Amino acid sequence: MTEVRTRPGLLATIMPTTITRWTRVMGWLLVITNIGIVGTGGLVRLTGSGMGCETWPYCTEGSLTPTPEMGIHGLIEFGNRTLTGVLVIVALLAFLSVFRLRAHRRELPVLSFLVGLGIIVQAVVGGITVWLHLHPSIVGLHYFISAALVAVATAFLVRLYATPGPRERAVPVWYAATAHLTTLAVAVTVVVGILLTGAGPHAGDDAAARNGLDPIFWQHVHSWPAYVTLALTVVLVVGALTVAPRVRRWSLLLLGVELVQIAIGLWQARTGLPIVLVNIHMVLAVALVAAMVTVVMALKAPRVSTAPASERVAAYTEPS
Repeated sequence: MTEVRTRPGLLATIMPTTITRWTRVMGWLLVITNIGIVGTGGLVRLTGSGMGCETWPYCTEGSLTPTPEMGIHGLIEFGNRTLTGVLVIVALLAFLSVFRLRAHRRELPVLSFLVGLGIIVQAVVGGITVWLHLHPSIVGLHYFISAALVAVATAFLVRLYATPGPRERAVPVWYAATAHLTTLAVAVTVVVGILLTGAGPHAGDDAAARNGLDPIFWQHVHSWPAYVTLALTVVLVVGALTVAPRVRRWSLLLLGVELVQIAIGLWQARTGLPIVLVNIHMVLAVALVAAMVTVVMALKAPRVSTAPASERVAAYTEPS
């Protein structure tokens, strides 16, 4: 008798019982969209469109969408708001794609849920930013939350490809300590960069408040943790060639992002902060966060089990 194969239904595709190609696509989209909205958010800030929609959640007191009188600034601000809806949909689909794995891969639904929750919080903070007319502290918090969301989304993606089960440190103590110290340096670099942007010409529109810091001095301050990060990353790369080969590709990725980021930073500082370069610099900052997360998560490997194969937890993955 001929076996009849049927295609899985839409619900089974969205809520699979294994890690499928669909699941991994959603993981990649979760990272890409959260990085991408930093670019559109940066465009809002860099073009002075922060008050392009003068209120929130409506664009004006009487319209949800921008009116022709609001011009290009209204379109830019509303476009960024619309992308938030796309992020919510992607986060929801990512959560559904791992929901039925919760019994054996609990971290996957938890991480995807946290991203979705963070996106909602981010939207509210964006609204508060408009209500407070682009106060630099709230604008900085808005960016910092984006960086945190990229970190969690990256952790979700990495875990999609990881073998399930208990994990243990797979590198020397000194190497793990150096990686965590590098993480701290990355965080400080990002925070100082946020403060620097809030002091400079691209803190919002012309009417937006600045934080009062000296942008020239803080430009130098911003470079200090950046170069510390670079030096520590070189140690990670050299160490990965000898004692931590499993981290090699990710340490090289981190180094590559840093070199490009430093080059863009020096270029923008010497050319009067053109908005294109500043926007690239902002996007690369969260890409740097993502790269750092991959290094940290590669420090551990699945714990070797001594139980019989029949008693081990299945990987619950499907070949690509």
